Amino acid sequence: MAGRVSPAGASVASRTLALLGAFDTRHRRLTLTEMAQRAELPVPTAYRLVNELQQWGALTRTAAGDYVIGRRLWDVGLLAPVQTGLRELASPFLHDLYGATLATVHLSVREGVHALYLDRLAGHASVPVVSRIGSRLPLHATGVGKVLLAYAPEDVQAEVMGHLTRVTPHTVVHAGVLRGQLARVHRDGYAVTIEEMTLGACSVAVPVFREETVVAALGLVVPNLKRDKLRLVSALHVASQGISRSLT
Repeated sequence: MAGRVSPAGASVASRTLALLGAFDTRHRRLTLTEMAQRAELPVPTAYRLVNELQQWGALTRTAAGDYVIGRRLWDVGLLAPVQTGLRELASPFLHDLYGATLATVHLSVREGVHALYLDRLAGHASVPVVSRIGSRLPLHATGVGKVLLAYAPEDVQAEVMGHLTRVTPHTVVHAGVLRGQLARVHRDGYAVTIEEMTLGACSVAVPVFREETVVAALGLVVPNLKRDKLRLVSALHVASQGISRSLT
């Protein structure tokens, strides 16, 4: 369950947070009953709180009758320092990178064992891309994720290695193979995925440094990397170095 909140003795704030916590990347739309179940709350309690959240703008009810996260909650989330500082500094470099490649551009940070997508510019090519701003995707199956994982603490790497789920037939689920790829990220300065997150989509990504620490990953998604990999890596490094200089 998402909320893990016992109804008895729980504060109004904790119940409200449990309802919002019922949403995740796999549950973007929920009915009132589903929210109540995932938050471990009685339906009448959930109904009252959901109505208040809807009035405030934290939730929006769709034409089908289920609920999605509302725009006002997203606007508040954008005020978080990890969003405003890094996104604003990186924005001109992301647009330059998009202009140079016309590929889908991603800026991501690590959040636990996931890559959190802070920004995304959609490319011209018809490539299936599952990421959205604010979405969280597996570290082991994405280009930006592999960069972030390569520089993550050992305990994070161990946790990821112990739960390598297969997203597509091409996802790397062997810990030894993945460790070899992470070593190459350190050696070569970039990570590559070939249809590991989505069929028909390949990615290449590089780290973004603040002094000696990797604080983010910058990536591109393209149909294939057979001919343009080195050109894309070069463009990524130029943008990454620009962002890194802005962070110092």
